[in-house]
Amino acid sequence: MGIDKKGKSRKKKKRLKIPLAGSSPGLVYIDENSLKPVITIHKINATTYETKELPNINQIAQLLADKNFTFWIEIKGFGSPELFETLYSELHVNRLILEDITRSYQRPKIEEYDDYVFAVSRMLLLDEDKTLENEQLSFILTDNALITLQENYADCFNPVIQRLKAGKGNIRISGSSYIMYALMDIVVDKYFEILSFWSEELDTIEDRLFDKPDKSFMFDVQLIKRNLINIRRVAWPERDKLNDMLRSDSHLITEQTKPYIRDAYDHCIQVIDIVESLKEISASNIDMYLSIISNRMNEIMKVLTIISSIFIPLTFIAGVYGMNFAKEDPVTHKFMPYNMPELYATHGYLYTMLIMVVIAVLQVIYFWRKGWFK
Repeated sequence: MGIDKKGKSRKKKKRLKIPLAGSSPGLVYIDENSLKPVITIHKINATTYETKELPNINQIAQLLADKNFTFWIEIKGFGSPELFETLYSELHVNRLILEDITRSYQRPKIEEYDDYVFAVSRMLLLDEDKTLENEQLSFILTDNALITLQENYADCFNPVIQRLKAGKGNIRISGSSYIMYALMDIVVDKYFEILSFWSEELDTIEDRLFDKPDKSFMFDVQLIKRNLINIRRVAWPERDKLNDMLRSDSHLITEQTKPYIRDAYDHCIQVIDIVESLKEISASNIDMYLSIISNRMNEIMKVLTIISSIFIPLTFIAGVYGMNFAKEDPVTHKFMPYNMPELYATHGYLYTMLIMVVIAVLQVIYFWRKGWFK
């Protein structure tokens, strides 16, 4: 399978940015290692699609005032406190929301406000070492704009950008809520890709199990099982979030978009079903491995038991005659007739060996008829 256990199982995990107990709510956290923001704006309507990078989002309220266009603003990197101050001052984004964006360990959820909707999804990616990366993607939805915020520069949304460029389907004319659905749908579809990879890995591991299981088997299966638990931890709240969007009364999530959200909701349920199936396969593979190892140990113990059973009487005979009690005292020359009468027999050694061979052969025949050699 090619999993580097040392590189993966011991890979240092990114620490969660847990606020100190008693810290002020709504506090925006900017990590010292945060990336410099890269801001891309997509300007969209039925006949136009334009995209460009912005140095900052100052005057964003004036930019979004043009209701003839739908705007998608991508923000990648949180290394600018001014960025979040602008979101607070110009779009009146609640500071508690800004805290949730920067404390990037939120579970998928949706929160509705008067002028905007805030939502969180978890992006799951496999890095070059096939290690599962779990990143937060935040959405701020207004009547004609969608702002997405992510902590790194990962680019997962090229399919949506290609659809915007092509101008086919509903993506240009269905508003900002449809674009948010399209991005969430990509997030869920990524879950399918990852599960497909782990499914193939489990098939490979199962082949190894029937071929020649080794110690690495347990490490490999346990690693996949742990990743499946991480996917389940994301997929369940993602399903609940999509269900909340379906039931939402917010005017920002249009009725035209909800049938598509329902489709993404169905996909999420499928993801959960696949996760549970793969978890059961992982558990059954572990059980089968332990059973094979146990059976192998039983076979080894049976062989050792047969060998021991054959040699026990032989060892007893050898031990008896190894005591060497002489028939005559070498000092007093007293004759002792009951001390090892066979010790000086002419063919004693030959007879003893012959008896030992006969005993061993009889035992082997007995064990064979009992089926111990099958």
